[in-house]
Amino acid sequence: MGRILAIDYGLKRTGLAVTDPLRIIATALETVATANLLTYLKAYCDKEPVDAFVIGMPKTLSNQDSATAPEVRRFIQTLRTEFPVIPIHQVDERFTSSMAQRAMIEGGMKKKDRRVKGNVDKISAVLMLQAFMNSTR
Repeated sequence: MGRILAIDYGLKRTGLAVTDPLRIIATALETVATANLLTYLKAYCDKEPVDAFVIGMPKTLSNQDSATAPEVRRFIQTLRTEFPVIPIHQVDERFTSSMAQRAMIEGGMKKKDRRVKGNVDKISAVLMLQAFMNSTR
């Protein structure tokens, strides 16, 4: 069984999370500069079997697309072109950043480490992936 890889797409950097091979636990993988994201994903998929992508769709509180949603949709099209056999699932990413901040505080992460924006991106990807896994069980 292959892994499921979650993508918290951002204009500058993107947080990634992945399941274990048995799809029991979601774990932070990496924060990648968005300009290098496709190269990173190709290299990762060459060494690890990936059965699906989960990508966060940015929405407003009124469930409308946010300002960055068109960029995410363009990336999804690129992802479909580059990985035509891997399914892509879109999930609502509202509140994941604030939930990630809260998780870092509750987990005892030092303030200096919480300021590293890449940490928020990775944890947000984990939260999206865990929610997706919970919804498909």
